[in-house]
Amino acid sequence: MSKPIPHGASREPGDRHHISSAVVAVRPEHIQAVVNSIVAMPDTEVPAFEGGKIIVVMEGPNSGVIADRLTQIALLDGVITANMVFEHVETSTDTPSPNAGA
Repeated sequence: MSKPIPHGASREPGDRHHISSAVVAVRPEHIQAVVNSIVAMPDTEVPAFEGGKIIVVMEGPNSGVIADRLTQIALLDGVITANMVFEHVETSTDTPSPNAGA
């Protein structure tokens, strides 16, 4: 997963960073193979899985990148459904300036 931009780091005004989570339903006999495939994807991690459910967290520069990755997950062998449940967008205006509060 990508690291957060450090406080005070240069970031162009209006830059956006998307963080999303999804729940993936999988045939139980395929769960380990699907988890392995998901964690091999860039900026994607699996914080938890059990039975036939996998929680996925994804990051990217825009919602199109996130949607493409979710489609890749949905097309893996053994996946029944892959549904986004949360998306958060951070912009450069969300990050306080280095001189804030000085």
